[in-house]
Amino acid sequence: MSDDSFIREVNEEYRSDQAKALWERYGIVVAGLALLIVLGTAGYVGYQYWDESRANASGDKFLAALQLANDGKSDEAITAFDQLEKDGYGAYPVLARMRAATVKANKGDFDGAVKDFDAVAADTAIPSALRDMARLRAGLLLVDHGAYADVSSRVEALTGDTNPLRHSAREALGLAAWKDGKPADALKLFDQISADEAAPRNLRQRATLMAELIRGSGDVPANGAS
Repeated sequence: MSDDSFIREVNEEYRSDQAKALWERYGIVVAGLALLIVLGTAGYVGYQYWDESRANASGDKFLAALQLANDGKSDEAITAFDQLEKDGYGAYPVLARMRAATVKANKGDFDGAVKDFDAVAADTAIPSALRDMARLRAGLLLVDHGAYADVSSRVEALTGDTNPLRHSAREALGLAAWKDGKPADALKLFDQISADEAAPRNLRQRATLMAELIRGSGDVPANGAS
């Protein structure tokens, strides 16, 4: 046997003895860690399955309620949405509240719809984006079914230059101002929409038409001053 072969055999035997010693000393710890990893992975996969199952079940119930609404079965749809608000999972309870309010508005219960949207807007447990959307929806309903002050109290805070809902909020407030005999205020809001390149094209077109209508009415000076 050559010296190299002998040295290799000695090294291999030494490493084998080291491995055995390490296993005897730390084997239980390694096995425990491996078991924790397996249990943790199984728990995570199980939670994902449980989470997705609950979300899917709520999604199916939401779609069923929407179908009732689309079929004109308003009362049944509202009942289904109310139940989903109680036992739904994830974002579906909030979506159910919003949709139930819309169904009420569609069936002519404007006071009930505004009340529901206001309740969503006041619920601090709901994400701010959805609360702002509820404020806007209430404000839009009140353009035709309320006074300028009612609309303003809900959408004024949404008209800032950085708010993503500013275009629709300004339109609602502008229409309410025009209806309430405040043409100069309405004109200012419609001009803001028309000048905002980030506003949707159809909304800018409506704003431009409204601005032209107000100027053509002679209720404000040609330069738009009050």
